Amino acid sequence: MDNNERGASAPLTSYAEAVDWINGLIPFGIRPGLERIEALMEAFGHPHRRLKFVHVAGTNGKGSTCAFLTSALIHNGYDVGTFTSPYITKFTNRFQYNGRDIPDETLLELANRLRPAVEKIAQTELGSPTMFEVSTALAILYYAEVCYPDVVIWETGLGGRMDVTNIVNPVLSIITNVGHDHMDILGDTLEKIAAEKAGIIKPGVPVVTSVSQPEVLRVIKDTAELRKSTCYAAGERFSYEKTSTGESGQSLHFKGPFRDFDLSLSLRGEYQLENAAGAFMALEVLRQYMAFQLEDEKTAAGFEEAFWAGRMELVSERPRILMDGAHNPEGAAALAQSLQSGWTYDRLVLMMGMLSTKSHEDYFKSILPLVDELIITEPDFRKKMNASSLAEIAEGLRAEYAKPNLRITVQPDWQTALAEFRSSIGSEDLGVVSGTLYLISDVRAQLLHQADSEKGW
Repeated sequence: MDNNERGASAPLTSYAEAVDWINGLIPFGIRPGLERIEALMEAFGHPHRRLKFVHVAGTNGKGSTCAFLTSALIHNGYDVGTFTSPYITKFTNRFQYNGRDIPDETLLELANRLRPAVEKIAQTELGSPTMFEVSTALAILYYAEVCYPDVVIWETGLGGRMDVTNIVNPVLSIITNVGHDHMDILGDTLEKIAAEKAGIIKPGVPVVTSVSQPEVLRVIKDTAELRKSTCYAAGERFSYEKTSTGESGQSLHFKGPFRDFDLSLSLRGEYQLENAAGAFMALEVLRQYMAFQLEDEKTAAGFEEAFWAGRMELVSERPRILMDGAHNPEGAAALAQSLQSGWTYDRLVLMMGMLSTKSHEDYFKSILPLVDELIITEPDFRKKMNASSLAEIAEGLRAEYAKPNLRITVQPDWQTALAEFRSSIGSEDLGVVSGTLYLISDVRAQLLHQADSEKGW
């Protein structure tokens, strides 16, 4: 046996080695389909069948919705697993149990259990499982064989129908909203994207959705009808009214099929009202039909204390710096709306960087009218958008959308850009860092002095 063969199955010896091995599968890309994850689950006796899942899909708002659900259920005494992506600070963020990351040594142990099965499947016509498939399998093993949560809040990776996470049969499905993202993979119309998201709807399993476009809602309701699933749609079965908003938080009045309820949120951003209403509707379904024991006071406290990094997060008071991972047209529109409704400032200084796979013109159309100074940089990531190309798009829209004195700076090195950004923010100004989460992750780590930050999808 040569060294290569011996090395292929030698045990991984550290957390860093385990993460490197999983991330080393990234070149296998995003390959929609469930065959490889099914083969992996079969190798371990289908452990996912022993778990209770709430499956969350959508273009924006998935992570925040998961945060609301997790916090409310933990406050009510439930043990909760939460599987999300991408992560902001560390690879272990994606596998949480009661709000805490999987321990490094547990991740190492599970990676060593998975590795032989992964290598075996890689030798078949299915090809190697991808990074996300292995991460999903690791999450299932963690929840089914290590910590045994009462319920797992389960976020899709991309789309829904052919997403790896769709191997589960949940007790409830949630589709937050549908917008223009990942169109290269999910389809070039909202209806096509909606059909992919609606793929998480399972026979007889209720679905809660906050989608607003009539043509999108039609796709979701038709799918639900076909699968004999009850559909709780915003604007039809439930609604909400904003009751207050400000820099420190906001509140809403929820109206649902079973009752009304008042919620306060510390999460900023007008779009969080929609996410909170959808999450509360989901909890109402669990309470009414699935015997979940939820106390009003504890549920309200869970919503108020819910936190989600990198979403309208105030990371610095002097100067005021907000971080918001808006990276698609709908995200930019939501950010612009939030800045106009809850914030006061003299000048708005925006630092941003994007991936090359996104639609950027519509992003700029939403945000440019508010910006006094724009600093364009590049995330430290292989699919980054060239800063000067991004600046060209902004320049092309300047005449129609920008303020007359808009200043645009191009600084490809994000650390230099950050220094310029910080020095540009006056005492009465507001600084906003936006764009891809790969940039948000790095900038956030630097501003909050997190030495061990990692980042990734």
